[in-house]
Amino acid sequence: MPAPTKLRDLIKAIRATKTAQDERDVVTRECAQIRTVFKEEDNEYRCRNVAKLLYIHMLGYPAHFGQLECLKLVASPRFTDKRIGYLGAMLLLDERQDVHLLVTNSLKNDLNHESQYIVGLALCTLGSICSQEMCRDVVTEVEKLLKSSNSHIKKKAALCAARMINKVPDLIDSFVPLTRSLLNEKNHGVMLSGVVLVTEVCRISPESVSHFRKQVGSLVKALKSLTLSGYSPDYDVSGISDPFLQVKILRLLRALGRGDPETSDAMNDILAQVATNTETSKNVGNSILYEVVLTIMDINSESGLRVLAVNILGRFLLNTDKNIRYVALNTLLRTAHADHNAVQRHRGTVVDCLKDPDISIRRRAMELCFALISTGNVRSLTKEILDFLDTADTEFKSYIASNLILTAEKYAPNQRWHVDTILKVLVKAGNYVDDQLVPGLIHLFAGMTSIHAYVTQQLFVVLRDDISQQSLVRIGVWCIGEYGDVLLSESSTEDEPIEVNETEVLDILEAVLKSPHSTLVTQNFALTAVMKLSARFSETNDRIKSIIEQYGESMDVELQQRSVEYSKLFTAYSHMRNGLLERMPLPEVKSVIAGSEIDENVETNDATSEQPAAPVAPQVQQMPAQAEPSLLDLLGDSEPQAPAQPQPAASQPGGDLLDILGGIGVSNPAPSVGGLSDLLGGVPQPSAAGFPPVTAFEKNGLKIVFSFEKVANNPSNIINVNTEATNALPITMTDFVFQVAVPKSFQLNIQPPSGNVVPPSGSGSVSQVIQVANPQRQPLRMRIRITYSMNGAPVTEQGEVNDFPPTLWQ
Repeated sequence: MPAPTKLRDLIKAIRATKTAQDERDVVTRECAQIRTVFKEEDNEYRCRNVAKLLYIHMLGYPAHFGQLECLKLVASPRFTDKRIGYLGAMLLLDERQDVHLLVTNSLKNDLNHESQYIVGLALCTLGSICSQEMCRDVVTEVEKLLKSSNSHIKKKAALCAARMINKVPDLIDSFVPLTRSLLNEKNHGVMLSGVVLVTEVCRISPESVSHFRKQVGSLVKALKSLTLSGYSPDYDVSGISDPFLQVKILRLLRALGRGDPETSDAMNDILAQVATNTETSKNVGNSILYEVVLTIMDINSESGLRVLAVNILGRFLLNTDKNIRYVALNTLLRTAHADHNAVQRHRGTVVDCLKDPDISIRRRAMELCFALISTGNVRSLTKEILDFLDTADTEFKSYIASNLILTAEKYAPNQRWHVDTILKVLVKAGNYVDDQLVPGLIHLFAGMTSIHAYVTQQLFVVLRDDISQQSLVRIGVWCIGEYGDVLLSESSTEDEPIEVNETEVLDILEAVLKSPHSTLVTQNFALTAVMKLSARFSETNDRIKSIIEQYGESMDVELQQRSVEYSKLFTAYSHMRNGLLERMPLPEVKSVIAGSEIDENVETNDATSEQPAAPVAPQVQQMPAQAEPSLLDLLGDSEPQAPAQPQPAASQPGGDLLDILGGIGVSNPAPSVGGLSDLLGGVPQPSAAGFPPVTAFEKNGLKIVFSFEKVANNPSNIINVNTEATNALPITMTDFVFQVAVPKSFQLNIQPPSGNVVPPSGSGSVSQVIQVANPQRQPLRMRIRITYSMNGAPVTEQGEVNDFPPTLWQ
């Protein structure tokens, strides 16, 4: 038969095609010819056809039909056939396919071959496609090859062993005794592969770290030899001796010195030598310095050495290469918590990076600036970040604004500076401040009793100039409505007293109501503020009444209801108005940070963000310990659902107003009618139905089971969901956090967990109680979010539970 097309001819034919269809036609014809040739038993061109098939596979076309031909080439005695056969096995086979087991016998034979090159091919293939069964079958051969005197075989065997212990950690004991000789090898290739193997063993088996700490002396000696050695043509890269081996040794030293002062002390001198003697004019040297910095900051190194590491990163910040500057900022961000004062010395350079044209560098510099803020520099750094906020990219403004507010609360030197900083943020980026921070800021300002006049007058001045920033407007109108009398009666500034009259205040509130920038929520805030001022102002009540009545026919139901009910307070219920509109009692001063941090990984739903009404008065009863507001976004609800309030008795005058005013200031309030009050005092009892438990989550060894019990004599249909988390893996799960979210028709009360560490191998559990109220008796669906750390690596899982027992609410 004629000889098949050569590989280079196939490549030329494919490159000559002008359309994707032409390429597919060429590949289809070639695959058909290859299939035909493969059917012949005596095929002298099998090697050429498999090579072409591998090229077709690299282009993304199916080539699975050539798997058995690869195995035939592997079994061939010719080296050229074996080379293509093993390459095909690595590309076309993997451990998920049963056919790869057929190559095991060939691998075992070739691992004992007299040719070092064939042994090398077998080791490469084994490391690429080995399964657990294959590893156990050939471990004896690999162990034998690690003792070989041939450096070519020895280094490939060490790398193959590193892949095998990844698949089967139980094989570590077979290779650990052989690692000492690898670390003392003079051949750089063998030593490099030995360091890789030891590093992998330390990562998989932390208890083996103490065993390898005995080798720190030889590693330090090898690193010192590389640092101080002269020119060596075999290992020189840009004037540095074997930088690849230096980097691998530094990484291993980092693993061995972590958490051990004695071992760390043994490597301090060599780390200082490498840091001071390495050439920095080339990227090769910078890569070694980067590893030195990571090692210094990760072990128990001396303070002077840490300062040296931070100074190296400071030099990186001045480098013209953008990648090096980005790496420096990224590392400084991780280093800031370990040596805050040393990083502070480079604060000016970090701030200059905010002006860098590269957006990635600006982002990292901004994050590092927030990490560097402390009580001593909060004024200067906050000023720099506020200046950057003026020109910041749109995608940064929300992050900057929210973090500036949280930082101001944490480090504020005094209340006035705190207020001024928050107002500057709201003026510059009020529309980018997350809605979840607004209630916290209102609580914060309400708790500043000594400077209510200053806060209110400053907000009034700001609103007089700009009413387009929605977060600022909501906070401003709330404070003006609540403390309007203070706004008129007290002067809050010493140098320039502010003269304000009732008409000017109402002008601003009416402008907010009519502004095209105002959302429905903002209008609700403003209308309520106008109504509150009727109890604080004395000369403009007629105008206030007129403003309120204008919205009696509003297209928005919430705004219309408020208008109608507020109007009633001027007529039928005028005797109750002053009592109902009294100043809210001072709330417990809450942190803006608490419950307001935004999880960037949780998808929000902006379509519902305008639904909740503006706050007017404190609620009579509240559901304790609400779930985190941001978690509710998992179900598409961007605002937490408030619990149902008890309804007043029918005979209570002004009863229809209590729904919106919260029922304060009434001389004879109606008694509470059951409901959520029992949630605090109801005694849970097991259901007679004996609800079966539900496995809510099971993955990667973590299992969470729900069991249920009813709260007796409660019309709100409250169920206690008892959660129990267990860990089947031999590794401890730390920082365990379990969060849930439900639709708005339900109410949640989440009790604190029993702990945040899930013990390994099922030796313990973490339990938590979740109370779910279902007044409407609807089917329950629950979103869950689980975060924990395993071996220092964070893990996040999400899911949904829908298979609750149908008799829960019967």
